[in-house]
Amino acid sequence: MTEILWAPWRLEYIESESPDTGSKDIFLDLPAENQDEKNLIVYRGKHAFVILNAYPYTNGHLLIAPYRQVAELEQLNDDELLEINQLLAKTSVWLKKCYKPDGFNVGVNLGKAAGAGIPIHIHWHIVPRWAGDTNFTTTVGKVRVMPQSLEDSYRRLKEVASQ
Repeated sequence: MTEILWAPWRLEYIESESPDTGSKDIFLDLPAENQDEKNLIVYRGKHAFVILNAYPYTNGHLLIAPYRQVAELEQLNDDELLEINQLLAKTSVWLKKCYKPDGFNVGVNLGKAAGAGIPIHIHWHIVPRWAGDTNFTTTVGKVRVMPQSLEDSYRRLKEVASQ
């Protein structure tokens, strides 16, 4: 028997793909709107920003991206590289305060073949992890249980990031 998981909130994202790039560049569009709470932007730096992943692997799954649209590591300048790495350190502190994870997965997918959902704009994932967070539901059912809404997760992280 096939289980169906309904996720109607994803339709807007799916339909928003632009025909010229094959995907919407949320890393350009959302910061330009200046509606940080609506767009889940937790922190703005000078060259890069932190946004809560709207389709997270776990609660607190954050993304770090430069404001400038570049696809490759070597296209980033020194200021962007420095700030992104500083934000990786800061976000790990914020996540430890908010969620007390046992560890993190930190990564960047370079190119569509590597799994990049938005290959035209480089971005980092920082995913909090807990011992035993891969359980029966995840392994056998191939389903993740998210115990906190995106809005609550945003408020919690925004408060810690603002300190």
